[in-house]
Amino acid sequence: MTSVFTEILRGNSPGRFIWRDDTCFAILTIEPRKPGHTLVMPLEEVDNWLDLSEDVAQHIFRVGRLIGLAQREEWGSPRVGVMYEGYMVPHSHLHVWPSWTVFEYSHTGIQRNAEPADLDAAALRLRARLVANGHGEFVPAD
Repeated sequence: MTSVFTEILRGNSPGRFIWRDDTCFAILTIEPRKPGHTLVMPLEEVDNWLDLSEDVAQHIFRVGRLIGLAQREEWGSPRVGVMYEGYMVPHSHLHVWPSWTVFEYSHTGIQRNAEPADLDAAALRLRARLVANGHGEFVPAD
């Protein structure tokens, strides 16, 4: 069965795209830990990150780092949280978010009903920061 992330990638479901290249794509999650919380995943549907090729896994972490740098600059966070969890959707994905405390790693800190306008604003800010950091060729217009 096709994952919800592949449906978003194909345009069959809405998504706030942050990054897209020949290997991976990144979208804002609809259940953020903090504003700007982004998911980075391979174009190919692979359930477990350990089953990714080494090159794809390294690329996803490289893109996650670039997004994390942009998040830290844009939101002024002292850290950037990273987690490769993947229990809810069978499509390998790296969580990256601006972080202020270790307690954000708990599922109790997830905002389950984020306002669409807040998500749109976070997407605009993060895209603009990535463009300003020289990565515009990978940043979708919307």
